Amino acid sequence: MQTPLKIAVVGSGLVGSLLAIYLKRAGHTVHVYDRSPDIRTVEFSGRSINLAMSHRGWRALDDVGLGEEIRKIAIPMEKRAIHVIGEPLNFQYYGKDGESIYSISRGLLNRKMVTLAEEEGVKFFFETKIWDVTLADATLHAGETERGEWKELQYDKVFGADGAFSRIRHRMQRQSMFNYSQQFLNTGYKELNIPANADGTHKLDKNSLHIWPRNDFMLIALPNLDGSFTCTLFMPFEGENSFEALKDRETLEKFFADYFPSTIDVIPELVEDFFKNPTSTLVTMKCYPWTYSDKVALIGDACHAIVPFYGHGMNAGFEDITILSQLIEKYGDDWDAIFKEYQESRKPNADAIAELSYRNFMEMSSKTIDDKFLLQKKIEKWFSDRHPDKWLPLYSRVTFSYRPYSEALEIGDRQKAIMDEVMQIDGIENKWNSPEVEQKIIELLK
Repeated sequence: MQTPLKIAVVGSGLVGSLLAIYLKRAGHTVHVYDRSPDIRTVEFSGRSINLAMSHRGWRALDDVGLGEEIRKIAIPMEKRAIHVIGEPLNFQYYGKDGESIYSISRGLLNRKMVTLAEEEGVKFFFETKIWDVTLADATLHAGETERGEWKELQYDKVFGADGAFSRIRHRMQRQSMFNYSQQFLNTGYKELNIPANADGTHKLDKNSLHIWPRNDFMLIALPNLDGSFTCTLFMPFEGENSFEALKDRETLEKFFADYFPSTIDVIPELVEDFFKNPTSTLVTMKCYPWTYSDKVALIGDACHAIVPFYGHGMNAGFEDITILSQLIEKYGDDWDAIFKEYQESRKPNADAIAELSYRNFMEMSSKTIDDKFLLQKKIEKWFSDRHPDKWLPLYSRVTFSYRPYSEALEIGDRQKAIMDEVMQIDGIENKWNSPEVEQKIIELLK
């Protein structure tokens, strides 16, 4: 327990609500502000990518005893299911011994987290617009409009958990020596839906993350508890196969018949969903520093928004909280030390998962159907099973371990260089699991 303070968290999303629970447990008075209505009272709007919870996210929940409660609304996905036109369904397992990532509805989880935080004694202020913060004394400024009258809300500390377009960061950006960049992909996304069967069962394998990889674009589907799947179509905004090109019912239906024929019978509301749901953008945002003095700190997407192709946006944000909590335990009331080590520790890892997430788009959209890539993955798994002390595949290092993301990126690059050499061995297709290949990898590792 720390000396009790009055702390504000701006943003009632997944990271903001879990952070509020941690701070409340540490003995503080915690108020959470959000400009949106209470998520428990609104219909979801068709712009969510289902979450893929993995080890890092579960650790943050388990450390405060909430993991079991959240597992009730999660579905384990132990494998990818790859849908290729004219070929049988191909399953690619993620880890070993049933290691799984878990599909959770973002809206369902957020509702649950807000309720759990309220039960801890956290106070929420919805439909309260925070326009600015005085960094020097952690005073929030709230009002109906940006140019209207503002009310001052005074706190000891402020955490900005208000997402990629954070108002708290917006104020910090106007400080000298604050570095900031944002980069939009020319690929956007749109949510679609596969409803449940009449008896409530899933139309596709429920323990898989389904991918229809088509090089420049792809469709994915993650299972929901009610038997449905949340689908996301990722494709360029402009060009031959793009959102711009799909302007009417006829073009859309032909496009799906040509490229996603196996979905025709399972997405009955394709046309309605496609033209009703928004086309959303994907952005990578980086900044530094993440803190101001011992008064204000950014967390989650507010300081490291990433694209969703590794499924680690939430996991990375939850790991921010784990690290922050460990530092609170280490330094007690020394918030200067807590904030300093927090940002120095997390920044390289946030940059690393941003890079890994960007690269994984290429893997999911095209490499999952490339024979050479699949053989490479088979060799890696075979070698890793024989020498677990020498080789942990990159995906497992990111998803099924707590090792730093920056380490995963560095070791992953080294492993790629080794595998590039191995794949050049004459006749590798026929001797991929031979002593010769095993020795070659061992030599290259030295």
